[in-house]
Amino acid sequence: MNYTLNQLEVFLTVARLGSVTKASEVLHLTQPAVSIQLRNFQDQFRIPLTEVIGRRIHITEFGREIACSAEKILSQVNEINYATKAYEGFLAGRLTISVVSTGGYVMPYFLSGFMKLHPGIELIMDVTNKSRVVESLERNQVDFSLVSIIPGQLPVSKTDLLENKLYLVCSPENKIRVPSRSLEILSELPLIFREEGSGTRQAMEKFFRSHNLSVRKKMELTSNEAVKQAVLAGLGFSILPVIGITEELKAGRMLILPVKGMPISTTWSLISLKSKKLSPVALAFLDYLEKEKQSIRERSFSFAV
Repeated sequence: MNYTLNQLEVFLTVARLGSVTKASEVLHLTQPAVSIQLRNFQDQFRIPLTEVIGRRIHITEFGREIACSAEKILSQVNEINYATKAYEGFLAGRLTISVVSTGGYVMPYFLSGFMKLHPGIELIMDVTNKSRVVESLERNQVDFSLVSIIPGQLPVSKTDLLENKLYLVCSPENKIRVPSRSLEILSELPLIFREEGSGTRQAMEKFFRSHNLSVRKKMELTSNEAVKQAVLAGLGFSILPVIGITEELKAGRMLILPVKGMPISTTWSLISLKSKKLSPVALAFLDYLEKEKQSIRERSFSFAV
């Protein structure tokens, strides 16, 4: 056999994600390039590693065993690279963070300076929905997760990074006059919701309950970006984090409707399992955040502080 480390990484990524398309996005390769590497790797085994049922790719039992071995091999290679960097005087290792979708507007600014200080660190950041973020933390697959609502079922440690402000918004064509900034207007508007379980949805529903509001849900979408585009298209109104709509507000493509009790405020927090033994890289990142988070807020989020 003459497989390469690159083939191992491609196969392991496909096995984890169950999709050539998603693997190509994560690996920053074209789909044909991933398919070729996968085929070349398969050619070295007489037993199938994958099978296609319908349009989905499935990993065989033998393939799962090979994936486990590939993970161990790649982990050992990374340890060699990290040890070399450490011997040369660099902080080295892997930092893994799962981030809820709207947090993708936040986390890069708190990472940028740290990564520039320590070029020997490999960053893996997964931006996904809240349920997968909590699952990755619960399964100890990541060092940290960025959330705006702390999951109540897990014992976690947290570092607060930034206030998260949510406003009632609409497109210019849907602009209405809110009499006396009345909360009752929310009962009359066709509202666009995030999916069940998202931090934005939880913040909205808590606000409605606290004010005894009965609202009309026009549609439910599974990402902040999808909700934003629906609002821009004039499909309805929504309550969105200001962090994700600053460009649209500046350009006048989206408007904030003034309503009593708003903005709704939550907090972007970086959390980790209390029981987790953090690596030197993870500890160094926490130390960096404690020293720099205030200046990062003032420099990059002046509209939100």
